[in-house]
Amino acid sequence: MVVTKKFNSVDELQKLQRLACEVPEDVFIHSIDDSIMVDAKSFINLFTLDFTQPVKIVTESKRVVKAFE
Repeated sequence: MVVTKKFNSVDELQKLQRLACEVPEDVFIHSIDDSIMVDAKSFINLFTLDFTQPVKIVTESKRVVKAFE
């Protein structure tokens, strides 16, 4: 499942990271063009994403999808 999201604050991004760590499924953040893929459970490489633009949240976790729809 894929949800497109524009993050407007660090708090919103931290919410995704906390939720990602609570679910057993993988949760990834992709750039819109899919050229960058980052594990949402990790802080490593988050700086490579341009959060001034929307990103894709990619996961099979219904809980994560519901939280960001």
